Amino acid sequence: MFPIGPLSELTVASLARSDKRIAIDPPHPEPTPSGWFLTSGADLPLIPQRGDVECECLVVGAGWMGLHAARRFAELNPDARVLLVDAGRIGNNASGRCMGFVIDLAHNPRKKDFVEDIKGNKEELFVNLDGISYIRSAVEERVVDCDWDPQGKYHSAATDHGVEDLKRFSEALDVLGQKYSWVEKPEIQKITGSRHYIRALHHPGTILVQPAKYLKNGARALPSNVTVHEDTPIVGMTLDGSKHICETPTGTIRAKKIILCASGYLTKFGFFPHRAIPLYTFASMTRELTQSELAQVGDRSAYGLIPADSFGTTVRRTVDNRLFLRNVYSYATDFKTTEADVMKARIQQQVAYDRRWPQLSKMGFEASWGGLLTLAQNGGMVFGELAQGVYGAAFCNGTGVARGAAFGKAVAELACGMSSPVIDILKSRASPSRPYPRIITSMGVGFVTSMRFRQAGAEV
Repeated sequence: MFPIGPLSELTVASLARSDKRIAIDPPHPEPTPSGWFLTSGADLPLIPQRGDVECECLVVGAGWMGLHAARRFAELNPDARVLLVDAGRIGNNASGRCMGFVIDLAHNPRKKDFVEDIKGNKEELFVNLDGISYIRSAVEERVVDCDWDPQGKYHSAATDHGVEDLKRFSEALDVLGQKYSWVEKPEIQKITGSRHYIRALHHPGTILVQPAKYLKNGARALPSNVTVHEDTPIVGMTLDGSKHICETPTGTIRAKKIILCASGYLTKFGFFPHRAIPLYTFASMTRELTQSELAQVGDRSAYGLIPADSFGTTVRRTVDNRLFLRNVYSYATDFKTTEADVMKARIQQQVAYDRRWPQLSKMGFEASWGGLLTLAQNGGMVFGELAQGVYGAAFCNGTGVARGAAFGKAVAELACGMSSPVIDILKSRASPSRPYPRIITSMGVGFVTSMRFRQAGAEV
């Protein structure tokens, strides 16, 4: 049964494309490896797909959505052959390049309708909690090592206007009945070892993880009826109702069902063309700190700091004794970035490092990288049956770890004919609207991000 709500326009277009080959441009390779990936342990055995194979279900994309979609479909169909393919290496894809916050409730105190949209926030919390539960079950039942740390997150302010942002966020939490606690200047400076911060708000519920480690070990722990192929982009697709054909550089995959979890690249498969607003955000990682250096970055062995201003700097201190700093957003023309873009952002991360730990920052960084995220003009998302036997989930619009896991689990259940409260919520969401022409969108993103970056000031 095709959806009759937000995806109806898409469904008509999909049906018109049946039996016609769609050529698909593979993702651009990342110019630099992620620091998370470099410190995540042994890689999976590299087994690209070869030859002509058949399966019950093909899952495209092994990020937060795809990994959990493959797991859930395989759990529900233990006798079915499931293939999970990723165009690159698992853990070094967009999902493995995030900051590793598994967030239960999104954080956007500057958004005007954050407080007013009680129903939307409660539904988002419900969906995210389902995602967290599913991730937790992998950690506890499948023994997926990922540096799991349920300590929550600190929303940290370095300026008076940052403190005002935190106050607005606390008002939203009050309306939603959420627990939190204020962390005053002496305590946040003791936690971080940095005089930069003047106040913080601690919100429990968030889990800190090493994202690349989770994705790699989660792939290792998939049910035995899942076969994983890395370095396997889909370069062509022919939809045929009963058995779809997907082409790879070295073979073909014939699948009764396809689940597309390729984030903004879903648009390359012919669905919602030109609807994605692709952005890159950038991060840098220090080398492993020495014992004497660790004494200068606070009395906690690990923590996660969210900036009060969303254009400020996100910080992680990790269990392997490193600092990670993320800031800078840019429009990603054709879903790609360059090494020059990464190095330009690295300069801003060095500024943030200098502000927070001037006694350490001369060491610089060991690695810098970018990570892709996909937005929609209207905040819409993709979820549902896109064509007969073809399902998709995409456009997390940020904060995608818990949400991505929930999307992936739910879309696999939908593909198995199931229903659930999460599925009902996701099917009710608006689909991505068409943005302004690309040149206008890119200029607009550049202007807004530059302005907001300047306004953030010392929060960066």
